[in-house]
Amino acid sequence: MRVPSLRLRNRRLLYNRIMRVLVGVSGGIAAYKAAELVRALQRQSAEVRVTMTAGAQRFVQPLTFAALTGHRVLTSLWDEPAPQDCATEQSGIDHIAEAQWADALVVAPATANILAKFAHGIADDFVSTLYLAATSPVFVAPAMNVNMWNHPATQANLEILRQRGVRVIEPGTGDLACGMVGAGRMAEPESIAALVLAALHHRRDFAGETVLVTAGGTREAIDPVRFLGNGSSGKMGYALADAAQSRGARVILVSGPTALYAPARCELVRVTTAEEMRSAVLERAAGATLVIKAAAVTDYRPTVVSGQKLKRSGPLTLELTPTEDILAEVVRHRRPGQLIVGFAAETENQMENGRAKLLRKGADAIVVNDAAGENVGIDSDTNAATFLTPTTAIELPLMPKRQLADRILDEILTLRRPRPVVLELDGREVPQSRADADERERVQEEEIVAAARTRRQLTVE
Repeated sequence: MRVPSLRLRNRRLLYNRIMRVLVGVSGGIAAYKAAELVRALQRQSAEVRVTMTAGAQRFVQPLTFAALTGHRVLTSLWDEPAPQDCATEQSGIDHIAEAQWADALVVAPATANILAKFAHGIADDFVSTLYLAATSPVFVAPAMNVNMWNHPATQANLEILRQRGVRVIEPGTGDLACGMVGAGRMAEPESIAALVLAALHHRRDFAGETVLVTAGGTREAIDPVRFLGNGSSGKMGYALADAAQSRGARVILVSGPTALYAPARCELVRVTTAEEMRSAVLERAAGATLVIKAAAVTDYRPTVVSGQKLKRSGPLTLELTPTEDILAEVVRHRRPGQLIVGFAAETENQMENGRAKLLRKGADAIVVNDAAGENVGIDSDTNAATFLTPTTAIELPLMPKRQLADRILDEILTLRRPRPVVLELDGREVPQSRADADERERVQEEEIVAAARTRRQLTVE
C-alpha cells in the first residue's frame, strides 16, 4: 500500500485538525453507555478512539466500538495478530502513541478499581498504562454501587486524582443496577461530552450555520498543456473551512486545484476554471448563511484557447478577457440575513485598495493581506491580515493560518452582534479570589449539564 509522504501527512494534520478524544472503558454495567458517549462526541465533530479493560469486554464487545469509530480498539499491552482482511494502525508502543495522539482521555465508566489504579500508579493493563503516559487532560466519570462510592478509600482516591488535575465528572443519583438507590450512576453521555468539550474550549458558536467557502486558485487554459493561474495553495480557505466545521457549521468547500486534504465531513466541490467556480458558488450560495470568498480567482482568461499545443516560434501575444466577478455577483443575489466576506491579496497600498474593494463589491467585510510580504500570503503556513468593515479595521497579527481562521470567524460573529452588544452580553466581572473562580466554574458546569440534559430530553421526546 502506498504510504503518503511526510509532507502530505503534515498537511493532513494542519488542515484536518479536529478534537481527538480517547475513551477508556472499564468493567462496569455502565459500559454500554460508553457507546452513547462515543456517538455524543462524534456529533460534536470530535474524532474518537476507544480502549477497553478486560472487564469492560465482559459487558461490551470491542467490535461495537470498532464499528462506531472506524478504528482498532486497543485492549492489551501485547500485540495481537489481526485478521488478514482487517487494516491495522499498529504502533511499536501503542499506549505511548495513543497518549500522544489524544487531546483528552475520558474514562467512562470509571470503576472503583480503575480509579484506585490511577491514584496509586498501578499500570497493569492498557487503560491504566495509558493514563500514566497521558499528558493531555484526563476526565473520569465514576460508576459504581452507592456504598462503594461512599467508601473512604474511593473518596480518598478521588481526592488524590483531583489534586493531580484529573477532572471528576460526578455521578448521578437514582436507581442503580444492583437494586439500591443512591449516588453512583454514571453521568449521562451527552453531559459528559458537553463538559469535556467545554473544558477543552471546543466552541460550537457556528452551530446552525451553513458556510460556503471558496479556496485555492483557478486555472484558465491557453492550450491543452498550458494555463494561466496563480500560486495560491488554498491553505487559508481550507483552514477557514476546517475552523467553521469544528465550531459546528455545515460547510460547503468549493476548491480550485490543490494538494490539500479537504476537512472531513464537509461537502467538497472541485473546480478548475473561474466559470466552474462561479457556477458552483451561485448554485449553492442561496442555501448558505455565510459566504467566505477566499479563493484566488484568475482575473483573465485567453480569449481564444488553442486546440493544439502552441509551438515555440518567437514572441507570442495573447488576447485576454476578464473573468467573472464572482464576489460582486454573489452580493447582487444575496438573500436577507446572509453575510458575505471577501479577500483581497494586495502588494501595495493594502488599506486603500482593500477599502476600495469593500465599497465596490458591497460585501459585509474584506480580509486584506499582503501578498508580497515575508512569511505571509500565498503558499505560506502563516499569515497576517486586516479585517475591514465599512466602519472598522481590525489588525490580525502574524499567526498560523488555522489560528487566523478562528480569529476571522470571531470577527464575523461580531457582524451578527454589534460590538457594544457583545460586550454587554459577554462581559463579566473578573473573579476577585480563587473561591470566586471556582464558584464561577461550578456554575458554568451546571449550565452545560443542564443544556445537555435539555437536548437529550428533546431528542427522546
